[in-house]
Amino acid sequence: MKRGKLTVNLDKTNHHVCLSRQALALLRELHAITGRSTYLFPNQRDPKRPISNNTILVVLDRMGYKGRMTGHGFRALAMSTIKEQLGYRHEVVDRQLAHAPRDKVAWAYDRAQFLAERKKMMQDWADYIDALPPPVAQPAVRPARLT
Repeated sequence: MKRGKLTVNLDKTNHHVCLSRQALALLRELHAITGRSTYLFPNQRDPKRPISNNTILVVLDRMGYKGRMTGHGFRALAMSTIKEQLGYRHEVVDRQLAHAPRDKVAWAYDRAQFLAERKKMMQDWADYIDALPPPVAQPAVRPARLT
């Protein structure tokens, strides 16, 4: 991960994840905790594997969001808010979320990555989140015990 861009290989095509200053700071902080692990969130029982999909659901449940939010729900929330509140084009948000064109012809010819726009979008998104007022009432938080 250099200069706020992480390259991930999905389906044998490189996916570039543009990161905000805030995200980079959090990742550096997390790295101090996880050390030299391959994963930011390693599996507790086997650090050579990532946490399971179910772990995210368990954490959300313990935070009081059961039935109201899922891990994938954050992606939907981000897409809708970035388009409606920040005014970004669907294609740009779609590429950031690693959505592939559904049409085989579009997949073969449309290789636009929109990297400059995505980098600005992710910084705008992080700044938008930072500017949100604190919630009036937060759900009850139980100590998380990741398994």
